[in-house]
Amino acid sequence: MIEKYAVLCFYFLILLTLGFVAARGVRDMKGFVIGGKSLSFWVAAFSAQATGESAWLLLGVTGMGAMLGFSAYWIVFGEVVGVFFAWFVMGRRFKRLTDRYASLTMTDFLVSRFRSETDTLRILSASSLIIFVLIYISAQIDATGSAFEAFLDWDYHQGALLGFGIVVLYCVAGGFLAAAWTDMFQGAVMLGCLVVLPIVAWLAIGNSSEIYAGLEAIDPGLVNAWGNGGFTLGNAAVVLGMMLIGLGFVGSPQVFARLLAVRSEDEILRGRWVALIFTLLIDAAAVSIGILGRYLFTEQGVDPESVLGNGAQNVMSELVEVSFPPWIVGLYVAAVLSAIMSTVSSLLVMAASAVTHDLYAKLSSVVLSDRLAAKFCRYSTLLIALGAMLLAFVVSIVSPERTIFWFAIFGWSGIAATFCPMVILALFWPRFTERGAIASMIAGFSMTMFSKFVLQELPGVGDLFVALETMPPSFLAALVTGYLVSLFHAEPELEKQYIADLEAIAGEARAEP
Repeated sequence: MIEKYAVLCFYFLILLTLGFVAARGVRDMKGFVIGGKSLSFWVAAFSAQATGESAWLLLGVTGMGAMLGFSAYWIVFGEVVGVFFAWFVMGRRFKRLTDRYASLTMTDFLVSRFRSETDTLRILSASSLIIFVLIYISAQIDATGSAFEAFLDWDYHQGALLGFGIVVLYCVAGGFLAAAWTDMFQGAVMLGCLVVLPIVAWLAIGNSSEIYAGLEAIDPGLVNAWGNGGFTLGNAAVVLGMMLIGLGFVGSPQVFARLLAVRSEDEILRGRWVALIFTLLIDAAAVSIGILGRYLFTEQGVDPESVLGNGAQNVMSELVEVSFPPWIVGLYVAAVLSAIMSTVSSLLVMAASAVTHDLYAKLSSVVLSDRLAAKFCRYSTLLIALGAMLLAFVVSIVSPERTIFWFAIFGWSGIAATFCPMVILALFWPRFTERGAIASMIAGFSMTMFSKFVLQELPGVGDLFVALETMPPSFLAALVTGYLVSLFHAEPELEKQYIADLEAIAGEARAEP
């Protein structure tokens, strides 16, 4: 056991060192919120993807691989498509526009894009972000407690408090830059650990056909791309729901904050391949870990949750324990914490930015000095962290049967449905209006709640919406609403202004050597 703790102590020491080194560069609001727009492509790509994955990958997706088998690879397909669209299609235009508008946050970009004359869009955007960020952070805190429980036999609440306490320390100290630098390090830890584990397990078994036959004997649905029973309406809904998880990358503020903060457009061109390959490798590895664990630890007629925990989310810890010596097990605990902390740190800084910059600084008449602004950001970070911790503990008591996968996906879906359709339309449709943006956000936010708490409870069709989860109906509702409202309330002058902005940045790009 001492080897595990030694590795963890060294890992925490690196995080805290990076955080306090980054703190030296935080002297004003811009330094805390976006790190002075100084990220390289390596840091931006690893940070964006590590932030987007979170604990749901190492605990949730590995569990889904164990529960569903080959059909869980649809998650990989959906995520790769989402990352491709975000970095290859949306990234450069978003970076050019946010530089032109001198935006510090996603809300800044939206207000400038629509030439907002009221505070409605700013308040709605920042408030929606804060609400779902609290939910998403709570899911990560929940996963922290579960990770310590599964790997080290700690009490759930003690593990959650320790892990979260570390990330709060370096976030409060170093802000966005600390989050980005630690994300880079943590992303590398995640990548190495996830890719190595299924390779080691597969080599230990030594026969691919034996694995396939073994899985088929346990449950034929494990080797069917559509799941148990083949192609059915219910299975198609499950597959669609898994594929569309990748929609969360195409405009989510926590991911696009990295595109906004890179030092130049060239860094996006370099970083997009890093982001794509990173996503493909870690997602495929996570599903493979679950599948190999199902083969090794269960047999026909055995409920996988009775062996591998709720939602099979302990499958990774079980596979690590039988594959590696104790000091390497400590490294895998660090990998799980890396997935959690990279997401928590980014979300904390983003929520603090929404409170301090988007709401207080922009809506009040108070002029903050650089020093006071940085201090206010730190206090906001601490306050939001405490709120998320309280929510996580309440959920752990109220819903003991929850799974990390679906708890995290609810927060991810809420952020995605509220922001992604609006950002897509804002970037690529000149006729999109502020009214349309506000309506889109309200529709995405409302449908996330309605889908989760009403549609999924309906008799007859409720199971179908459970299979789809909240992302598809919420995303579609937000996209259609934003489009229709903009058509009915056209703003020709705004359309002309946005086209002029696009032409201006295209001209600047052509003029560059």
